[in-house]
Amino acid sequence: MPFRTIEISDPRFEHDGLRHITVKTPNLAGRGDITLWLPSDSNEKEPLPLVLLLHGVYGSHWAWALKGGAHLTAARLIGERQISPVALAMPSDGLWGDGSGYLPHHQRQFDRWITDDVPPAVAEAVGSNVQFSPDLFIAGLSMGGFGALRLAARYPHRFRAAYGLSSITHLDQLPLFVEEPRSDYAQPDPTNESVLALMLKNRDHLPPFRFDCGTDDVLIDHNRALHQQLTEAQIPHGYAEYPGGHEWPYWEEHLTDALLFFDHHRS
Repeated sequence: MPFRTIEISDPRFEHDGLRHITVKTPNLAGRGDITLWLPSDSNEKEPLPLVLLLHGVYGSHWAWALKGGAHLTAARLIGERQISPVALAMPSDGLWGDGSGYLPHHQRQFDRWITDDVPPAVAEAVGSNVQFSPDLFIAGLSMGGFGALRLAARYPHRFRAAYGLSSITHLDQLPLFVEEPRSDYAQPDPTNESVLALMLKNRDHLPPFRFDCGTDDVLIDHNRALHQQLTEAQIPHGYAEYPGGHEWPYWEEHLTDALLFFDHHRS
């Protein structure tokens, strides 16, 4: 077993296709939580792509499902045949401070928890009942958008595609939301603090990616700047703006765009 301990919710008490997983991992120097959603007929079909959904500050593994209804959105799109079946893995960020930033710091590898631990933990939790395809997608909101875009840029060969909603685009923006000082998150290489810098560094290997932001969002100018900078650097990407602010109704609505984008990029 890749994990020293793994706890999985009892199927008798699960509902809406949601399963809860807790594993102990050296990357967190302790335990991490994952909420997993599988479509209802997942053990009867072809191998499922896995979508990682990263939450924002103050939240945890349950936020995408129980504040944003992510599993209901996925089920609706599958039922309407707008997308083929997928699984959703919604991990905690490591639960450090107001948010870990999905960055390595304080002797914990919050980034490697996502890239190295979450997919095998999900596979172990479902056993042989469900098979996963090689397609791994990553999306997130706010701090999770920073995590999704940054991890896709830093580890481009890990992901089939990436999507950011209302994303922090540079570590300098995280103090808008957290009480911990920026210095707690500082990286030895400043390149790792910037979505743009990582995308420029790995520009020849980036997976397809897209991001959007609400026109009333506190991060709208930062997202517009990233779009302009990527355009000037001739890095292919998608970008959109929609009405709305930095809030769950926006993310609930536009998760649809992310799942449609991922479906388009399945292998």
